Amino acid sequence: MKSALAIFAHPDDIEFVAAGTLLQLKQCGWDIHYLNLSTGNCGSAEFSPAKTRRVRLAEGKAAAKILGAHFHPPMCDDLEIRFDVPFVRRVAAVIRAAQASIVLTHSPQDYMEDHMNTCRLAVTAAFTHGMPNFQSSPPRPTYAHDVTVYHAMPHGLCDPLRRQIVPGAFVNTAAVHATKLAALAAHQSQQGWLDVSQGMNSYLRSMEEMSRAVGKLSKKFALAEGWRRHLHLGFSAQEIDPLADALGKDYRVNAAYERSLKAGAS
Repeated sequence: MKSALAIFAHPDDIEFVAAGTLLQLKQCGWDIHYLNLSTGNCGSAEFSPAKTRRVRLAEGKAAAKILGAHFHPPMCDDLEIRFDVPFVRRVAAVIRAAQASIVLTHSPQDYMEDHMNTCRLAVTAAFTHGMPNFQSSPPRPTYAHDVTVYHAMPHGLCDPLRRQIVPGAFVNTAAVHATKLAALAAHQSQQGWLDVSQGMNSYLRSMEEMSRAVGKLSKKFALAEGWRRHLHLGFSAQEIDPLADALGKDYRVNAAYERSLKAGAS
């Protein structure tokens, strides 16, 4: 069975920008995996760090169950996601255990360091999937088949310097939106916290507004998630786009983005 693994920073990040794509892949017969690197321990204005860890772990497991995804436990606390070799070894172990052909992760440019460090860890760990001389922690067998990394849209659809990030492709999430919404709603502790800390107003409505904004950019889908595909060198023998192959009519390449890449290379 083909396998896709979402590697994101905090509990609820997957639901905001990647759960619809996971659900679409699952409907196509793919095995899907769910990993938040952080416990989310800082995400509360009322609970202690210890209680917040417990609450958010339970919420993450509940969300993964709603999605029908294999849950992988977090590895550290908020603001402690760092790019170093020991951490790469731990993420590599999860990728090898999942035998992932698709790795979904954060944008390389995002509004906070946890997201960007998670992106770097996911990319480097995926790069090692076929390297027997790079030992994962715990040790896991390597695998030889191709891996493709896709980067999600950042929050606000822009980089930290306020420049717009344009998707390279779009996944239609309308058919799975209700399940995506239910998975996000499982993170009940986050509604009040995000209202206080980030002024997100309605937690669920914010996700829906982002889905509609990306759908509008697609000029085709009412609700969508956007992706940028990582360079294939070191990950696959040739340039491939397995999301396109798997999702068919529910996937749309952004032709303007592709033209801009070719223009930049010329």
